[in-house]
Amino acid sequence: MYEGAVQDLIDELGRLPGIGPKSAQRVAFHILEADTEDMKRLAEAIVTVKERVKFCEVCFNVSEGTRCQICLDERRDPSVICVVEESKDVMAIERTRSFRGRYHVLGGSINPIAGVGPEQLHIRELLSRLSDDAVEEVIIATDPNLEGEATATYLVRMLGSIGIRLTRLASGLPVGGDLEYADDVTLGRAFEGRRSLTADS
Repeated sequence: MYEGAVQDLIDELGRLPGIGPKSAQRVAFHILEADTEDMKRLAEAIVTVKERVKFCEVCFNVSEGTRCQICLDERRDPSVICVVEESKDVMAIERTRSFRGRYHVLGGSINPIAGVGPEQLHIRELLSRLSDDAVEEVIIATDPNLEGEATATYLVRMLGSIGIRLTRLASGLPVGGDLEYADDVTLGRAFEGRRSLTADS
């Protein structure tokens, strides 16, 4: 245990996701040793992001305005909505430059152990968006883990009767991976999602 301000900083850093006690201590000492002006800029950036950034009123992506840049972009296809868990997933998909539709950010995934049910997610707002006849397809792009699968299953059950095409992102073996290191679920998914390499006769 350190004294006063140093321990307080370590404790606060340790509350961040993915930062354990040793990492928190390492970051705290980096902050202590770093240039004061650099750390002031970091502190100002944290305060600014908390003051300025909110969530888009349409898709719940992060935004500095009432609507995010993707929802404001008239070149995006309004007939396809990709449903993701978090805003960081939007950025991951955008980096591929392969999707030109719009998004809906759920704000998490169903996780009963953590006390997160469908009511805590932006599912009601998604249903409201789908009442618009412009939407023809919903792509479910939740994470391929237990919580993501539970969320996808719930969405399919909720949306299956409204007459909109539902698709799920394919998942399988990563490029450069070895079969012997693949887990059973990933390998099973790779078999389910296999595609033909020959032209149909």
